[in-house]
Amino acid sequence: MIMKAAVSLLAIRLASAHIEMNWPYPLRSKYDPDTPTSLIDYSMTDPLKSDGSNFPCKGYISNTPWRSVTSYMAGQKYNISLAGSATHGGGSCQLSLSYDNGTSFHVIESMEGGCPLESSYDFNMPSDVANGDALFAWTWFNYEGNREMYMNCADVTISGGQGTADSFESAYPEIFVANVGNGCQTIEMQETVFAHPGNQVIYGSGVTSSSPPSPSCA
Repeated sequence: MIMKAAVSLLAIRLASAHIEMNWPYPLRSKYDPDTPTSLIDYSMTDPLKSDGSNFPCKGYISNTPWRSVTSYMAGQKYNISLAGSATHGGGSCQLSLSYDNGTSFHVIESMEGGCPLESSYDFNMPSDVANGDALFAWTWFNYEGNREMYMNCADVTISGGQGTADSFESAYPEIFVANVGNGCQTIEMQETVFAHPGNQVIYGSGVTSSSPPSPSCA
């Protein structure tokens, strides 16, 4: 009986491990030393709710005090880091920015296939972004397992940009959204290929620039 209980507990822990962005520090992250203890989300690796009720950013935009965790200079190279062990065979991820407090997110880099099999991904902060405060987001659609969408968001500050919020939103595609009650669902054991991946794309095994979009959601 004790052995069965231990196995069950281990299964629960493994099922909830998943992956989370740990840099830049997401809203309510345990990795951020300045996150008040009362606000820490110890389930940061959980996917978004399937009904979309906590999209975007797990619902933390409206109830978490804004605080920039890092500054980016437009045109420079940076990286994100990820933590966790349950990669679900990889999948596809996107990095995006929002200048309208989460109403829309626009893609600056896509990783199609094999994400998040690496613990760190490089990206270039585009030179034509807008200056000022923004939300930086990492989203992930897992390859194996339940059809889910993962999303972590961080408050950041950007300088040196040559664009405006309006010009940025016009030039960069909106993020792909699925598995959150919006009528679009990814396909298990099939890499998610974004119809509009943006200008910076990292291709994983089995995915190329000529791969057709999958799923074919409107």
